Amino acid sequence: MSLRSQIFLIITLACIALSGCGESIEPNEPQGFIQTKGSDTMVNAVQMVAEEFMKEYPHIFVAVTGGGSGVGIASLINKTCDVASASREIKPKEIEMALKRGVNPKEFVVAYDGVAVIVNKNNPINELTIDDLHRIFTGKTTNWKEFGGKDMPIVTLSREVSSGTHMYIKEEVIQLGGKDSKAEFSPGTLLLTSSQAIVEEVTGNEAAIGYLGMGYLSDRTKALRIGRGQGFYAPDVEDVLKKTYPLSRPLFMYTNGEPQGITRLLIDFIVGPTGQRQFKEAGFVPVGATVAQQQQ
Repeated sequence: MSLRSQIFLIITLACIALSGCGESIEPNEPQGFIQTKGSDTMVNAVQMVAEEFMKEYPHIFVAVTGGGSGVGIASLINKTCDVASASREIKPKEIEMALKRGVNPKEFVVAYDGVAVIVNKNNPINELTIDDLHRIFTGKTTNWKEFGGKDMPIVTLSREVSSGTHMYIKEEVIQLGGKDSKAEFSPGTLLLTSSQAIVEEVTGNEAAIGYLGMGYLSDRTKALRIGRGQGFYAPDVEDVLKKTYPLSRPLFMYTNGEPQGITRLLIDFIVGPTGQRQFKEAGFVPVGATVAQQQQ
């Protein structure tokens, strides 16, 4: 948490304790503090939602931090956050650990995402298959010329292991969905701490290829069309909704049991019209959306 956020938190809690800084709080008006932690893919969207939520509920402070899906879920298990955000589903072993600690994870799907594969804008490659990506990220193919590109070594970029997006790509691309596969990213793959770091590296490195949530797409890089079987599809709203884009996935939030009190208010706000609008503005696909609605 930044110094500015810490100062704001202290002031906010002090105001609550004193029944408002010169402003009385109605007896039944919601007040308190909510800690959310987890997915870096979702952190910008969650921050946007939190800001709108605090406008509606000015005596509730919502702290939003990233760190990765694994960090968020671990924090929920350790009871150091109220809401964990995750770009992957909680693992059975995490549920087992949570139950042993008296935590009963409750899952909410809050949006949908297409994991985009990006390259430098000067790279002539426009589309790859899932099998092509498997060969690239496992190190079986190491030069762009093998796909009709320039004669230059491929530089593979990945999020770090605590990232839910890292886990998703490992399962869907590295291991090709095989539960018994032991395949790993190539040893030369660069592990970066954030999606923004991947954007920066791809922007400055013509040989680089990386992946990130569609909320981080920009005109600074080029998103590849991805194919599995027949046809190639882009990581856009329409193909994520239709599930024709091969790397489409849900985004999650987890609470300890059925949320109560102000945590219930936040979850309801997130899946409600205002929260879903913020996810859409952040580049994701709202829950329950249709193609026609998204195009409006």
